[in-house]
Amino acid sequence: MKNTRVYKMPFASVYPHYIAKAEKKGRTKAEVDEIIFWLTGYNAEKLQEIIDNKADFETFFAEASLNPNVSKITGVICGYRVEEIEDKLMQQIRYLDKLIDELAKGKTIDNILRK
Repeated sequence: MKNTRVYKMPFASVYPHYIAKAEKKGRTKAEVDEIIFWLTGYNAEKLQEIIDNKADFETFFAEASLNPNVSKITGVICGYRVEEIEDKLMQQIRYLDKLIDELAKGKTIDNILRK
């Protein structure tokens, strides 16, 4: 499942799609950001730096401090069980996809953030 094209894709090019997906379902940019902060350990300034520098997903996750509860993110996204994805970076990308998907499906923030 290795797709190096995705790894080199700028996070900034995908971020607006995460927001649009959430907003289309009545959720907010603030909730998307909260999910990103929880997953990566980033704050608003660091996220803006990543966006401004057009950092790719490889850099986005290399500079992150993943939340210790990521192992609680389970289920299927894009036809793959996230907990079974062997490629570490692809798994991290799919963790984020899964959390944004849960937001768009109406889950509460507490459930999404595995509280």
